[in-house]
Amino acid sequence: MTDVLLKVDDVRKEFPTHSKEVVQAVAGVSLEVHKGETLGLVGETGCGKSSLARCMAHLYDVTSGSVWFEGQEITKLSRKAMRPLRRDVQVIFQDPYGSLNPRRRVGSIIGDPFAIHGIASGNERKKKVQELMELVGLNPEHYNRFPAEFSGGQRQRIGVARALALRPKLVICDEPVSALDVSIQAQIINLLSDLQREFDLTYVFISHDLSVVRHVSDRIAVMYLGKIVELAPTSELFGQTRHPYTRALLSALPVADPDTADSREQIILGGDIPSATNPPTGCRFHTRCPKARLDCTAEEPVLEPVLTDKPDHRTACFYPLTVGEDLSTAVPDLKAS
Repeated sequence: MTDVLLKVDDVRKEFPTHSKEVVQAVAGVSLEVHKGETLGLVGETGCGKSSLARCMAHLYDVTSGSVWFEGQEITKLSRKAMRPLRRDVQVIFQDPYGSLNPRRRVGSIIGDPFAIHGIASGNERKKKVQELMELVGLNPEHYNRFPAEFSGGQRQRIGVARALALRPKLVICDEPVSALDVSIQAQIINLLSDLQREFDLTYVFISHDLSVVRHVSDRIAVMYLGKIVELAPTSELFGQTRHPYTRALLSALPVADPDTADSREQIILGGDIPSATNPPTGCRFHTRCPKARLDCTAEEPVLEPVLTDKPDHRTACFYPLTVGEDLSTAVPDLKAS
């Protein structure tokens, strides 16, 4: 497709441990990010969302597979060869304080991209930095302040300003609002939406909060234990959920109406996420899945359209949910017949 900005092809990322085991953080993920869209990436803590994001930005070297940006493979590029592409791919990190050097003034932090790429210096750089500060809702007069002198929401705005300094084509937002109060979350989300419209940005938005992802995303990918288990347009994912894990995540969303909350389907998954050093055979979700059957333990399902779904709605499940199916009454059957 001509509108594909970023392509991830069977990417795997493994981390060795001191006990000589290997953590399979990302286990064969393939997806595409289209120009101008927001792709949401959700899943429980430890499912590999941030590791995948860092592979996308080539902050991590992949174990196998490839990442393509605008038709160019970037997985094997050296740091020097990757530098020009850094202008087009930027990251907004989760911790608005930990990602800022506390010993440097905000003007220097936001101005780093200009200095690194030799774009502006002196008064010209200061002017560009102050314009960026104003763009993200910060007072340009606070140019010489340190990060500790700003609130959490203001620090995240500093991170946004730094990421947008070079007018990138792709911005990877790695849980950019999870450390902020709800009211501040709304401000940052609205800011990102406004900037996307103004500069025609493409976002990969990572979060464990489905309500936030639903608000900002055009498509959503659901991850479990290093794999994508469902990928669909936002409206279909919420209205026509196929994977049992996705349905379980949706059932955990808070509802403002108490009557609705009491009457809706409640799905409680048993156990914890299995270890990424020793994932289950077959479908990785079968140890917690209410619909698990014996063949789920032996064979790994392919991420593909199921039932009557269109090609853009793909699910990795042998026993996908039908519309209106009550998952709360399902019982796993792992015995041989």
